[in-house]
Amino acid sequence: MFSACKQLCKIHISTLLIALVISVPLISIAIEALAPNSDTFAHIQQTVLADYVINTCLLALGVSVLVICIGVPLAWIIAVCDFRFKSFFQWALVLPLAMPAYIVAYTYTDLFDYAGPIQTSLRSWFGWQSASDYYFFDIRSLPGAIVVLAFVLYPYVYLMVRAGFLEQQANLTHVARTLGYSPLKSFFKVSVPIARNAIIASTASVLMESIADFATVKYFAVSTLTTAVYDTWLGYYDLAAAAKLSVIMVAGIFVLLYFERIQNGKKQTHNDAKLSAHKLSYQLNKKQSIAAIGFCSLILLLSFVVPLVILANYAIDYFAQAWNNELVQFTLNSLLIAGLTAAISIALALVLNFSLRIKPIKLHKSSLKLASSGYAIPGTVMAIGVLIPLAFLDNQINQVAESLNLTTPGLLLSGSFIAIVFAHSARFVAIANKGIEASYGKVSPSLDMVAKTMGQSSYKIFRKVHLPLIRKSVLVAGLLIFVESMKELPAALLLRPFDFQTLPTYVFQYASTEQLEIAALGAIVIVLVGLVPLIMINRSIEQH
Repeated sequence: MFSACKQLCKIHISTLLIALVISVPLISIAIEALAPNSDTFAHIQQTVLADYVINTCLLALGVSVLVICIGVPLAWIIAVCDFRFKSFFQWALVLPLAMPAYIVAYTYTDLFDYAGPIQTSLRSWFGWQSASDYYFFDIRSLPGAIVVLAFVLYPYVYLMVRAGFLEQQANLTHVARTLGYSPLKSFFKVSVPIARNAIIASTASVLMESIADFATVKYFAVSTLTTAVYDTWLGYYDLAAAAKLSVIMVAGIFVLLYFERIQNGKKQTHNDAKLSAHKLSYQLNKKQSIAAIGFCSLILLLSFVVPLVILANYAIDYFAQAWNNELVQFTLNSLLIAGLTAAISIALALVLNFSLRIKPIKLHKSSLKLASSGYAIPGTVMAIGVLIPLAFLDNQINQVAESLNLTTPGLLLSGSFIAIVFAHSARFVAIANKGIEASYGKVSPSLDMVAKTMGQSSYKIFRKVHLPLIRKSVLVAGLLIFVESMKELPAALLLRPFDFQTLPTYVFQYASTEQLEIAALGAIVIVLVGLVPLIMINRSIEQH
């Protein structure tokens, strides 16, 4: 009895400590933001803060509308329609998720700029001499950023809504058809309302990603709250002002999440798959098939194929200049950080979810929610939240070393890659929590009771019962975190030590100075690393 109580106490303490450590960046930002207003923040507040907020809202709104217009029709076409090449498109349409938005921004800028091949060809064909002779849209603008982000982020909507369509009852749509509804009308009147919650949830994810984006809007010279945090920190060296801007961002994101949960709770649509054993499927005729293939091909071409072809062309032409020992070292740095982040995030998520499974009390539920809040925090904001406590710890360590007449270690934590791993882990542990929590929900509690009656300890139940049943979700979550960490730029850019580069910072450094040709090979490595888990996720949805 004493041993069981001791084990339970350890679980409580571990869960609480993990939640507190992961929430330290957010707490640090809140405390720093309480400092008196500086001249920098007062100036920002009086001059450009309104522009930052408006641009951020317009960006998020524009991207959300566009991803719905792209992702929902694609999800419905792939989920319920039969046409040629469907099996190819159902996994190929996920590929843009492996392409970081800032890389797509670089390639399209290179393609559509004044000196790019398209405008150069137009001037040659029509005899135009300068930009004043014709009109051509400016890709480096807010609309350009919206389009680029939508091309990269629509797979969030496509994946979640497609899964919702696949779970819908066929007999509901069959009834609609007997009432004279065409496939298009039944899509709007039946399928979309049933998938409403999936659409709202996936769009909320897109909203957070678009608000958190840094490199794309920075490269396109669009002033948002994310760029404001970066410029205030590194431009004015005012950490308190940057923290205040961060609080504004985080508050807006949490308000958004709150309303998303309210909307999902207001109107629940229930769907009992047992009522219908028939698969919902429309056999498209020739014209409809051509339209479906054309739409899928156009989106895939613009969002993935064109950027990849441009990068591949540059990588081949400039391979001798780009391939060197530095690129290999930067790749190893990225793999190290991504691997550590994935391992730490999975380990923390397993402890949190196992604690909730063993003892589903309010403490464990609150700890899980608190530990999952980091994903809503943009990378630039997370970097500030990590730097504050780590810098404080470094100061304390150096003071202790001085008092003991030892050599001071300097920036042991804040000046090493440990800071990047901490920031990535605090942000991406939510991905692991979401996957593992969903997988645990499918494991019957009766298995735990049977194991306990056989005298198995909690650790053995986890190792012999739980882990084998949830290992697939653990693997997929780990791969997802690995890929997200490989792509993550803001935290790595702001927290990296001197003379330390990762692939994203390397690509950003060259592309931001208009040297995409040199950065192309590194960008392709980032994309290739992201393809494996995306294919695995797609297969898991199909098997479901």
